[in-house]
This record gives sequence, C-alpha cells and structure tokens, in this order.
Amino acid sequence: MTVLKQVKALGQQIWLDNLSRSLVQSGELARMLQEGVCGVTSNPAIFQKAFAGDALYADEVAALKQQNLSPKQRYEALAIADVQAACDVCLPEYRAENGASGFVSLEVAPNLADDAAGTVAEAKRLHAAIGRDNVMIKVPATDAGLLALTELVAAGLHINLTLLFSRKQVLKAYQAYCEGLRRRKAQGLPVAGIQVVASFFLSRIDAALDTTLPTHLQGKTAIALAKTAYQEWQDFFAGVDFADLAAEGAAPVRLLWASTGTKNPDYSDVLYVESLIGAHTVNTVPDKTLAAFIDHGVAGLTLTEDVPAALKVLDELAALGVDVEVLAVRLQQDGLQQFVDAFEALLEPLRS
Repeated sequence: MTVLKQVKALGQQIWLDNLSRSLVQSGELARMLQEGVCGVTSNPAIFQKAFAGDALYADEVAALKQQNLSPKQRYEALAIADVQAACDVCLPEYRAENGASGFVSLEVAPNLADDAAGTVAEAKRLHAAIGRDNVMIKVPATDAGLLALTELVAAGLHINLTLLFSRKQVLKAYQAYCEGLRRRKAQGLPVAGIQVVASFFLSRIDAALDTTLPTHLQGKTAIALAKTAYQEWQDFFAGVDFADLAAEGAAPVRLLWASTGTKNPDYSDVLYVESLIGAHTVNTVPDKTLAAFIDHGVAGLTLTEDVPAALKVLDELAALGVDVEVLAVRLQQDGLQQFVDAFEALLEPLRS
C-alpha cells in the first residue's frame, strides 16, 4: 500500500495543489490518483504558472485572441476546459467514494472578494459552465464570502472556502454553512450530499511569525492552531448546532490543510503533512511536497497527538502579546492581494 493510500485509510484525503493541461493530458494526474491522490485544487497563481510554462496552451491562446472576447473570458475558456478534464479523470474516485472525494476546485475571480452578490452570481455561472458533479467552486472566506457561502450551499453547490487563517474564522464558516443548509431544509430540499471544505492556510502563519518568536516556538504556531481547530471541529459537528442537520444526513464541513509546502528550509519538507493526519480532513499538497511525502513521508494519526502541547504553544504566544486573530486578518488580506496580482498577471498575455 502506498503512503498516500495509508493516509486515505486513516481518513484523510490528499489532494494535489496544482493543475495544468500537461498534467491531465500526459496521464500524470490519472497515475497520481492510482497512487492515492483524491482530488485537485487550483487558484489564480497556479493558472498563471500553467499558462506561462505549458506549451499545450499556445495554439488555443492564439485562437482565442482572434475572437472578440475579454481577457477574462479567454482565461475562463482555458481554465474551464482544464477543470472539466480534471473532473473527468477524478470522476471514478468521486463515484467510488459516494460523492465525498474526487473533487476539482476552481476559484471565483479574486476581485469579487468583498462582493457577496457578485461572488454568488459568478460561482453559479462557473458551476453551470463546468457542468460536472465533482466540481467545487472556491470562494474566499471574507465577510462577503461567508454570506456567499450560505447562499451557495442553499443552492446545493459544493464549495471550497479558502484563505482561512484562524479558529475564529473557521467557526464563522461552520455557522454560515449550517445557515445555508437550514435554508435548503426550509424549502423542503435535501441537505445530504453537499460537500464543503474549509481551507486553513498553515505555512504562511509560521513564515509571518517565526522571526518574532523565541527559538523554541518557531515552526509551532500553525500546527498548534490546526490541532486545536480540529478539536473545535469535533465539538461543533458533534454538538447541538449541527445535530438536526446531521439527523437529515448532512455532511460536516471538512478542514482542509492548505499552504502545506514548507517555506523554511530548516524544517522538515513534510512538516505540514506528517503532523496533521486525521480522520475527515483533507490536505492539499503542492507537487514538490507531494513528491517528498511519497519518498520519505510517514503515515500516522498525528492530528490528535500532543494537543495539550499545542494549547501550551498558543498560551505562550498570547503571553508574548501575539494576537493570532489580528494576524489572521492581515494574512487573509495579503493572500487576497497575492491572488489579485496573480489574476492580473495571467490575464496580461491574454489581451489582444
């Protein structure tokens, strides 16, 4: 059994944080699924890199530039085709796992992050254009994005809520999801079968904090936050806030560990994979980190280990005056700006 299949047997899905035309057409994505990869995520930075570095786009880009389309329409023509192709490769996984795996994510335009109505409209449009049961539409977890999440869940879409950096942000996401399910229930619609993941970004937290911390706390904050967030996830979805929906067959939101490539070369290159394996979670992993984990990673139920030590780390941070919620707001804004910049950069070569 491959290490990825061992992780899957422990209840966690590993998704690939990358998508390109070559990845699909070469058969590499299909091979990865055979090894135990369970899904795919994309974002504007990933498509920017793909369009710039993958020769398979050149002819279609040239043809699209001859058409009377906006740069964004040209981008969507390329990205939607890629997501459709990846969804088709992942469809057997989706069916084998009864609609709980095998998803491919496509993000709404990042400039809609503070526009709830615009996000809802674009998410529904992209969902319809892709036309695959196993597509997830990715929405940022801003205040407007959480309002959109409620609307989109009520409409029955699978959603990847992205750019979460704190436990408080995650708890707000759970509440928005439950509100969307209750709206469906009030309309007499089924609440079972809708899948939402909450993408909690990790290595960016340590990268932002480590230079300000004593040595013994460096590289510890993100994992401490993730482990305590998982405890709170267990409490929330086993509690009264979700009981009525669970009785109707609703699935809990799953925590998805994102930004899991190690940024500090002094740390293990699989730190944010090995340390956070637990049931009913997802880890979306970039190529380099995935290759490292396949090469020398160890699968074990680590997410529930050393929780008291994780709480101690957070207590020490608080004693040092570190406000992780304030940091989370800044990192979310920084992350949004990175995606806005990447989106503008990927549109540039698509202009006539």
